[in-house]
Amino acid sequence: MTTAKDIGQQVRRTLEALALPYEIVEIDPDFADTAAFCERYGFPMEQSANTIIVGSKKEPRQYSACVVMATTRLDVNHVVRKLMGVSRLSFATAEETMALTGMMIGGVTVFALPADVPIYVDDALVGLDYVILGGGNRSTKVKISPDVFTRLPGTQIIKGLAN
Repeated sequence: MTTAKDIGQQVRRTLEALALPYEIVEIDPDFADTAAFCERYGFPMEQSANTIIVGSKKEPRQYSACVVMATTRLDVNHVVRKLMGVSRLSFATAEETMALTGMMIGGVTVFALPADVPIYVDDALVGLDYVILGGGNRSTKVKISPDVFTRLPGTQIIKGLAN
């Protein structure tokens, strides 16, 4: 079983390997959800992104991670379904997300996902000055350039992933 310490170490290794400046923002876990985080720590919602795990309904189960601006909604039923090539999918539950990633909702990050989970990023994030992402736990966030999405293996930038 992956521990929080393992995930934290994996996040840091991944960030160092990407060779981009970043900042780890330490936060109160009670404010890990995006809206509460932004209000408490003064970051704009437009600079914050959510990493959302979605999964197919049929066996064998397939999962993907979708990264969208916090002010938008993921287009699960059209865009993600087509990308994954499945007939039905849904948002992963908190339990499924934990089992797949070892991370809790509010802390899910692209920096510590299993290698076989594709990452889809909404193209609206690419033009930002910086983006705030989960840190792998509910106690940290990562402030980094959106260039990260062009350097992170297994990542595809998708036009219209969110609306």
